[in-house]
Amino acid sequence: MDKIILEEGHGCQVDLVTGDTMPTFTSMNEKGEPDIAPELWVNAVKEPLEAAMAEGRLVEAAQILTDGGVEGWWVPKYIVDANPEITTLAAALARPDLFPAPEHPNRGAVMNCPAGWNCQITTANLYRAFDVAEKGFDLVDSGSAAGLDGSIANAAERGLGWLGYYWAPTSILGKYEMVKLDFEVPLDMAEFNACTAVPDCADPRPNAYPVAEVYTVVTKRLAEENPVVVGYLGKRAWSNEVVNGLLAWMDENQATNEDAAWHFLETHPDLWKSWLAPEVAAKVEAAL
Repeated sequence: MDKIILEEGHGCQVDLVTGDTMPTFTSMNEKGEPDIAPELWVNAVKEPLEAAMAEGRLVEAAQILTDGGVEGWWVPKYIVDANPEITTLAAALARPDLFPAPEHPNRGAVMNCPAGWNCQITTANLYRAFDVAEKGFDLVDSGSAAGLDGSIANAAERGLGWLGYYWAPTSILGKYEMVKLDFEVPLDMAEFNACTAVPDCADPRPNAYPVAEVYTVVTKRLAEENPVVVGYLGKRAWSNEVVNGLLAWMDENQATNEDAAWHFLETHPDLWKSWLAPEVAAKVEAAL
């Protein structure tokens, strides 16, 4: 999307470089390239990023995900529609009958992440912290990413209850309306780092998930030499709802990233035009 807007609207030449949070940040911090990290999940690099900004190597632009990267335990919206009290974890755990375990239907199920994922650790620790087993629930290993996604899809297609870990933005949450449960405890970040996210922590305590901060970050050189580009990047932001919908559209249509970018520009003109000067927006619109 940035490539299209910068090329069609601002006349830039843009090269896309495949990256990930850690290697992209390290390259920008040490080598000054690439110029832009459109979506940097900064929790993973918070201290070195703050140092890089303080020392003038990198500059933070917009918070690209306005509501942040979200983790939690979710239930289908149709379950909440039928049982309006189930918006909290405590209320859900009081009704194991609504979330039957695959192999023990007389007990409820909490679906966990696949082995090796950090969310498997956090979910297992929170399962113990909230005494979920004593409330009649099994912790169910999803086996794989496909298994976790499939469990949600199967429940939705049959109108059954589902309770477990998931995150946003994702295509699954674009396809199926889900409600994130309120754990009714404040986030204790020190506890999260020292225990909640630590394998087999001896004494996990009730805790909440942090919201991941997701920002656009640019190099000092770009900020100094291309203030118009940085002005655009400082306004460009969207919600998980928008991204969930785009990811779901990509999945359903087997679309590429570029396909999705054009689809976004065609279907959300009010949003992207708010990021641009009218004459720039007109050039982008003419390219559609």
